[in-house]
Amino acid sequence: MNPTDEKAQRTRLWDLAGGGRGVGIAVGILALTRVAQLIILAWLDAADDEPIGVRDRLLVWDAGWFLRVAVDGYPDSYTYDATGHLDGNGLAFFPVYPLLIRAVSTLGIPPATAALTVSWLAAAGAAVAVYLLGASLYGKRAGWALVAICFSAPVSVVFSMAYSESVFLALVAGMLVAAHRRVWWAAGLLGLAASLTRPTGAAAAVALAVAALLAVREDRRRTWAPLGAAALALIGMPLFLAWVGWRVGDPAAWFRIQAAGWGTAFDFGSSTLSFLGRTLSTGDAWVPVSVAFILLAALAAAGVALTGKPWLPLAVYGVIAMVLVYGQAGFYHSKPRLLVPVLLTLLPAAVAAGRARPRVAVLSIAAWAAFGLWYGAYLVTVWPYTL
Repeated sequence: MNPTDEKAQRTRLWDLAGGGRGVGIAVGILALTRVAQLIILAWLDAADDEPIGVRDRLLVWDAGWFLRVAVDGYPDSYTYDATGHLDGNGLAFFPVYPLLIRAVSTLGIPPATAALTVSWLAAAGAAVAVYLLGASLYGKRAGWALVAICFSAPVSVVFSMAYSESVFLALVAGMLVAAHRRVWWAAGLLGLAASLTRPTGAAAAVALAVAALLAVREDRRRTWAPLGAAALALIGMPLFLAWVGWRVGDPAAWFRIQAAGWGTAFDFGSSTLSFLGRTLSTGDAWVPVSVAFILLAALAAAGVALTGKPWLPLAVYGVIAMVLVYGQAGFYHSKPRLLVPVLLTLLPAAVAAGRARPRVAVLSIAAWAAFGLWYGAYLVTVWPYTL
């Protein structure tokens, strides 16, 4: 494909997506979900015995870790609790989001406000990228549906919090769009940033490598751009892990810190299976039961999506990301959050909504959103444990 053809292809994507109007609708859908989420958060916070305010609800748990890294930098070594046991520290958190917080803070904005600003702006970018990806693969209506379903999913509340999910989804979806349209320099840079944002960025890097190999197979005369983009993305996560190992003086430092602080270790799904078996047979608390059903529903949705033979790099990213989520030990109630940026699990519903009559699609997505937005707000205000 020559440069003129590539330019025409990119132009066709903009036209296919409905230009500024199509993108504007996608951002409007995002804004509607965020406003509704904040209203529900305010309602539940006011009903709490000790209301702390919506802003503080958005700055809990991992947000504190990101802010400490952004303000104080990474620690120099391991840290230990009062009993002398190894504890988690900021080295467990990948650098892109804290660096963005620090950059915005240089404008004179307080770090906490900067963290929320980055997250909200990134959510807007993610909505545009998700829409362009959905529109490119399945058409405008499916693209809008994908945005609505993604940003109103259970635990999509993290897109309003000082968490890295907004940044990560913007980078991954943007990378996939760029790879699908063969804009390799952008795909490589976005893939590198994604792999330096979250551990599941490794799945995005592999997906980009698959996209590059597909491009090379189609045109062996032009190999450097796609293969270079893939190589750039693939070095991100190993580079950060190696840096953590060098800083601490232990090649396995990142994995030890994760295990010590959050019980995170890859056990090939043993802990997930144990959680599902225990919860579905003897569980009597509704949040664990709901998490179990979300995990099973996501698996089923991914299976349905794969039967539809989606674009291979998107499928590869989704499958690897899900293997990483289901295959690791750790807090079971964090797994739905980790599944939010996967996208593969949302494809069947988005495609179906894109083909349905508009009234049916709107009512179905509204019902989904009513539960999803409330569920996430409930976990942040009432549920006492971290996401």
